[in-house]
Amino acid sequence: MKALRNYLNKVKPNFEEGGKLHAFRSIFDGFETFLYVPNDTAKTGVNIHDAIDSKRIMSMVVIALMPAMLFGMYNVGYQNYLAAGTLATASFLEIFCYGFLAVLPKILVSYIVGLGIEFAWAQWKGEEIQEGYLVSGIIIPLIIPIGCPLWMLALACAFSVIICKEIFGGTGMNLFNPAIAARMFLFFAYPSVMTGDQVWVARDSIFGLGNTLADGFTAATPLGQVAQGVAPDASVLEMAIGLIPGSIGETSVIAIALGACLLLWTGIASWRTMLSVFVGGAVLALVFQSTGQSMVWWHHFVMGGFAFGAVFMATDPVTSCRTQTGQYIYGFIIGAMAVIIRVMNAGYPEGMMLAIFFGNMIAPTIDHFVVERNISKRLKRGGTK
Repeated sequence: MKALRNYLNKVKPNFEEGGKLHAFRSIFDGFETFLYVPNDTAKTGVNIHDAIDSKRIMSMVVIALMPAMLFGMYNVGYQNYLAAGTLATASFLEIFCYGFLAVLPKILVSYIVGLGIEFAWAQWKGEEIQEGYLVSGIIIPLIIPIGCPLWMLALACAFSVIICKEIFGGTGMNLFNPAIAARMFLFFAYPSVMTGDQVWVARDSIFGLGNTLADGFTAATPLGQVAQGVAPDASVLEMAIGLIPGSIGETSVIAIALGACLLLWTGIASWRTMLSVFVGGAVLALVFQSTGQSMVWWHHFVMGGFAFGAVFMATDPVTSCRTQTGQYIYGFIIGAMAVIIRVMNAGYPEGMMLAIFFGNMIAPTIDHFVVERNISKRLKRGGTK
């Protein structure tokens, strides 16, 4: 690492003001600050310095996503071999390698398109490259079905970065979570690749691995089956483990819980938001169960993207509430709305992403009223009208 640091110090003058590669300063700065903590400090104003910068926070979230991503790769292969009836003869390595080869292109497309736009935008505006897409780039492939074509994924990534992030001012300024925006774009622009029974299982063999499935093959998610009034084929244990059809990274509650433990232990994610999402979902699910709705209330947590959304997306520090009281309200609304959409709208059985999108929309308003209430209470305590 010392040799790399010395090399960067040697070539750095070429990218600074007056250097022959000054036009690419933002690109060099992006790579340097990704590898090392910057030495630059604020020269004016009052600033609070933390022990960790935003790039390290983003990197920690990516690490927390690894269990869900790795299990998602395995599950993609598992579902393919299960559908073809060859699961008994396949080894763990064959199953995982098939899923790895199926998911890897989606991750590459997401990062190439998203980071490419980020780099080009920074160069055009002469600004530093922002690090927010480090997380969005891996979340977007994990919240889509394996059957989503790469070109559609590329369009969704471009839409989320340009329309829902950069035009608001970049990282830290966006109103909506970019990953949510990408999924919403795909759902409304290309609903056939985001819903139905034909998009959840990879259909083609890859480099001799896996199986080519018949064109008419279908596989419904447990949520899709419930929406159709049919009991899920999978057991509760299978749903908790994640061996069910679904979006790539959303099926395993256990893998998601491992990521949640890391985020909570490091203090990166808000436990108030995370807890209140589950509380809001539980309260509304109990209400519906008491009125005769057939699904057991806690089954909502092991189906679809409820757990993934609560852990990795509702807790996004940019688009969620920042006041402590607001985080309780924000999370409760998201959890409650997700269950309401699931139960009352059979045409959209997965309500978590839409609930978070709505939560992003009202988060600034929630914070505003919480702050105003606190100001009013302090004025009253001080005897000021």
